[in-house]
Amino acid sequence: MKQVFTAFCLALVLMFLQQDALAQPLNGVTLRTLWYNYENPNPEWANWSEIFSYSVPRGVEIAYNRRLDKHTWLVVPAKIGLLNRSASNSLRTRGEVLGNLDLLLQENLFKYGNFVNPTLHLGIGTTYNFDKRTGDFNIPAGIGLNFQVAPDFNINVQSQYRFSIENRPGWQHGIGFTVNFGEPAPPDRDKDGVTDADDKCPDVFGLATLMGCPDRDNDSVADGDDKCPDVAGLVALNGCPDADGDGITDADDACPTEKGLAAFRGCPDTDNDGIADATDKCPREAGPASNNGCPILDKDGDGILDKDDACPTEKGVTSAKGCPDKDGDTVADKDDACPAKAGSPMHKGCPDTDGDGIYDNEDRCPDKAGVAALKGCPEIKKEDKAKLERAIKLVEFESGKATLLKSSLPVLDEVVSVMNQYPEYSLNINGHTDSQGDDKMNLDLSQRRAQACYTYLVFKGIAETRMASAGFGETQPVGDNKTAAGRKQNRRVVFELYVK
Repeated sequence: MKQVFTAFCLALVLMFLQQDALAQPLNGVTLRTLWYNYENPNPEWANWSEIFSYSVPRGVEIAYNRRLDKHTWLVVPAKIGLLNRSASNSLRTRGEVLGNLDLLLQENLFKYGNFVNPTLHLGIGTTYNFDKRTGDFNIPAGIGLNFQVAPDFNINVQSQYRFSIENRPGWQHGIGFTVNFGEPAPPDRDKDGVTDADDKCPDVFGLATLMGCPDRDNDSVADGDDKCPDVAGLVALNGCPDADGDGITDADDACPTEKGLAAFRGCPDTDNDGIADATDKCPREAGPASNNGCPILDKDGDGILDKDDACPTEKGVTSAKGCPDKDGDTVADKDDACPAKAGSPMHKGCPDTDGDGIYDNEDRCPDKAGVAALKGCPEIKKEDKAKLERAIKLVEFESGKATLLKSSLPVLDEVVSVMNQYPEYSLNINGHTDSQGDDKMNLDLSQRRAQACYTYLVFKGIAETRMASAGFGETQPVGDNKTAAGRKQNRRVVFELYVK
């Protein structure tokens, strides 16, 4: 228990007995000659004068030292010597070879460079008897004195007591010298590779190119100097971006995507008239501010400045915003569906000439009152409808042929008169047959008969563009093909008027 208490006290001394020290070398090598005393149960000499006598067994020590901080060193000593161990105080035996390997913490109590520097040490170690091939675990603790006789060269003396787990304690006394070497690396608190002496930000991990300061956005401007530390920018703009390259940071640029001028907060002035494009009514033509940046021009000489003229190259009128208006209805000719007739601006400048409620731009018969269902054209009179219905019944052909009978010609002439009376209408001529005979032949016959009527009407002066003919064969019967009367009804040519 006394041994444990002694070790604990030595550890407390090592932890709390600290003084400032000068910068020390990083490494050291120690050589010592040793005097041993290992006895059981209690280590002691009959005469203390024998401690350094030639009769006392000796050993040698070589140790590597590594500095941990200003005061503390890590020491790794290796020792070899002769064992002085006896079963009683009256009987001693010698000749057993003893080895030690330790790991120690050594505390230098005074500043490095003092002529005299006391030391304390404590650690763990092993003892091995080469003759008996037995080992033991130790707790070595001790004191020493360093005498600095030259820079990085010390003569030292040391006494050490080794606490033994197996109750085989012993003293080791030594004298030797230590040679120190290796300058320590300059301090670098933030471990960024830039020494504190050169590090402008010694407590923050940074970049060597920025003298140890960080750069979060990697724009080569240290965060401390970067006005935009989270957005990559330009060195010339203190780390802030400039997307349009006009020398004005995006944060201060009213037009960040357009290269502009500082006078207009980064906005452009394309025509260089001193008015920013955003407020210039004519951004590509220089003009005075009194005219909102537009030139005072009137190319067509109509008294309306080009900036207000919807048709700057055509002479026009004010009511039509500088555009021509032949009919004077305030609707410019370019927008007027009826440019030759004065009309309503609500109906694309068109009038309702025939008063039927359908304006001329939508009225197919603008000079005749009509109905909406017929696009403004008049309805066909009953007697004229009757002529078309009579033609269905009376237009006949030679049997099995597309040759008109002479009796059919006066009937077709009535159709011509109806077409002339209603020039806004168009005509469909559709041929039909009964079911007798081959279907394909009937279809061909119906087409040829409709075409014969079409040809006759063209011959009589009706425009081809107003008519169309088609044949449907036996596909659209109106009578019973099983009776002669029904088949006669089915053999017909139908004339249908319509408005396009």
